[in-house]
Order: sequence, then structure tokens, then C-alpha cells
Amino acid sequence: MQTVEAKGARIPLIGLGTWELRGDACSQLIKDAAKIGYRHFDTAQMYNNETEVGEGLKHSGLKRDEYFLTTKVWPTNFKEKDFATAARESLKRLGHDSVDLLLLHWPSKDVPMAETLGALKKAKTDGLAKNIGVSNFTIPLLDEANKILPGELVCDQVELHPYLDGTKLNAAIRKHGMAVVAYCPIARGRLVSDTTLADVGKKYGKSAAQVSLRYLTQQNFVVIPRTSKAERLKENFSIFDFELSDADMKTVAALSAPSGRVVAVAHAPAWD
Repeated sequence: MQTVEAKGARIPLIGLGTWELRGDACSQLIKDAAKIGYRHFDTAQMYNNETEVGEGLKHSGLKRDEYFLTTKVWPTNFKEKDFATAARESLKRLGHDSVDLLLLHWPSKDVPMAETLGALKKAKTDGLAKNIGVSNFTIPLLDEANKILPGELVCDQVELHPYLDGTKLNAAIRKHGMAVVAYCPIARGRLVSDTTLADVGKKYGKSAAQVSLRYLTQQNFVVIPRTSKAERLKENFSIFDFELSDADMKTVAALSAPSGRVVAVAHAPAWD
């Protein structure tokens, strides 16, 4: 499995996102993904499926050192007195002693960043996480976070796909030596029927979704596509047996725009 390295962390280039996956279906998808070759699994407290993800991994046939597990702490637990408890509750649900990556799910407007980052660092020091990072942080927030914890944060997990121009933010993430982890890399399915991507895909015998994922991974962005369909797992994973030409990379890049975002939530920061 290809990986992206950042500050000592080796993050598998493709993972399985689990947002909205629930119950036995979630656990089964984890097991199916493991059989296909996935070695990176992403969940969060807010997804309410950490128990199912943990069960799936327990019965996946994989040894603990064979996969990379990420979870995220929700902003309501960002105060120092709440953070460790929340992280330990996640580990209990997952059935793990530690995760490979613990993230702040969204920036908080209520809790000072220094307080939260101090708690995040302590979670790593205490062995709850091997690596730490952030999610949905803008350029100013990244700058502030890296001043508080220089050399510690391994990634910023952000929305990224061919419809969204993330050039400035991606450059800022990399300036800090962090990895870019792309969620919604198929724009919540909107890219599946895109005719431009489909036309590019025909040259390689690939689907529009596969072109989208290859476009991102070819730039060394980690992708964590979510699917609830077992047949999509293999399709999403089958992106390392072809390479987009420079011309096709430019064709895909031309689809992007600052207005291409598909995730719109009230608690989001002011995007770059």
C-alpha cells in the first residue's frame, strides 16, 4: 500500500471513510474492505459508529500493526477537562488501546485553540494516539495551530475533489509539512455522472469516480472515499494501475471552482 509520510506518520494513500455507515452493515463493509486491501479506516465520535468500526476491524483478520485507524474529537469536548475523557471513550468504543491518528473534527469558536491543542498533545503523550492532527482548518487556523504545536500536527483533513479549488489551502498545509487528507473526494457522488471525467476515464478503462480519486492521489493527497455499497469498495480501490497524463490532469483541474464545495454546515469556518 502506498503511503504519504508526514512528521513520522505513514498514512495509507487510500482509506475507507465511514460517515453515515451504521450497524452490522458498517462492520461488514470494514471486513469487506480489509479483504480487498484497504489498510486505512476513518471514523469519528460524531459518526456514532466507532463501536461498529471496531467490531469490523476485530473480525477483519488484520493484525493491529497492519492497518491505520483515525478518529476525531467533536468540538463540544474541546475543553481540557473533557478532552481526555472523550478520547478514552472513543478508544473504548473502538476496542483499541490507541488510534494511529487523533484529529480535532472542526475548529471551535468557543474554546481557545491553545487549550484544545494542549489537550490533544497530552492525548498523544499519554499514548491514546500515535499521531495527532486537525480537520477543516483554514490557512489562518493552520498558522496559529502550528505556532502553538510546532512539528506535531501531521495532517489537515479537508473537503477536496475536482469540483473544489483547494490550491491555496493545500499549499499552506504542505508548507507546514503536513499531509492533505481529502474527504468527499467524489463530491458525495456528484462526480459519478460527470461527462468530462467519464470521457477521461474511457481512455484508461476507468470510471469517473476512479478518475477523480486518481487525480487526487496522483498529487499525493490521501483520499478516504465513503461508500455503503460493497461493489464500490473494489472500484474505489482500483486506482493504482493507471496514471493520468499531464493533459488529462489539466482537464480535470479545469473543473474546479471556489464555489464547488458540497459540505455546508453552520459551524464551518470562513473558508479561504
